[in-house]
Amino acid sequence: MSITDASNAGPPLSVRLRSQLGGYGFLLPWLLGFVVLTLGPAVSSFYLSLTDFGLMGPANWVGAENYVRIASDDPRFWTAMRVTFTFVLLSVPLKLMFALAIAVALNKGLRGLTVFRAIFYLPSLVGGSVAIAVLWRQVFAGDGVLNQVLAALFGYEGPSWISNPSTSLYTLVLLAAWQFGSSMIIFLAGLRQIPQDMYEAASIDGASRSRQFFKITLPLLTPVIFFNAVILTIDAFKAFTSAFVVSDGSGGPIDTTLFYTLYLYQEAFTNFRFGYASALAWVLVVIIAIFTALSFMSAKYWVHYDD
Repeated sequence: MSITDASNAGPPLSVRLRSQLGGYGFLLPWLLGFVVLTLGPAVSSFYLSLTDFGLMGPANWVGAENYVRIASDDPRFWTAMRVTFTFVLLSVPLKLMFALAIAVALNKGLRGLTVFRAIFYLPSLVGGSVAIAVLWRQVFAGDGVLNQVLAALFGYEGPSWISNPSTSLYTLVLLAAWQFGSSMIIFLAGLRQIPQDMYEAASIDGASRSRQFFKITLPLLTPVIFFNAVILTIDAFKAFTSAFVVSDGSGGPIDTTLFYTLYLYQEAFTNFRFGYASALAWVLVVIIAIFTALSFMSAKYWVHYDD
């Protein structure tokens, strides 16, 4: 081997190995957490979904029996699906619209912008808590704050919005739409990246504010809209706390607030059918994966990047 070949051979193997081991050492805490807290439970859950495990007895292998029952012999599963899909289809667009509207307003260069951002972001921090869900139940109860305001202003005796099957789910949609702070911050960051000279050129050409919004702002924000829509959709499918607290864990009245996750919880921790609950969890994983895949497939038709 010539001197030139030796110089091009790179560092000795022991040096490269030590360098790689150092990198893996820094990754080790994350790898351990992933294997122990994520991958391990996921594999165990999939195994349990193929058994009739009920906590008190052994896990007997039943194969695909749980999945067959879900598809063909479980009316509450289809009720939970209907309630959850209604919640997703209503809450996600509402949250996106609120977040975008507030972000556009805050992007005008208001004084005390950081204060307003903190105020509008606050519901996202506390809105998913048990305390806020309890407060929400008091607001929409038969003798709650909302009915008291309606009676004082309009003389209208409102129903118990939480206990009425026709309105109970929509109160939870409003609670979800109220938590738009995270999406608002992301929208605001996206708005700050749009070049101002595009608006100036549009103004010189005589474009109105509304035309600038639909022809400049929305097209350039589509990557941010897509990101927020995917994240909010996944979160909506996983919604649990509000329905559990408002309905006292029952999904009532008459299952109108029976979110999919709440039904899964009932099967696992009320009926102690952990095998069946594991199968329900994997069905939810597949549903979310399908929705996410469809979102990415449709993105090429409406999401516009720099190119």
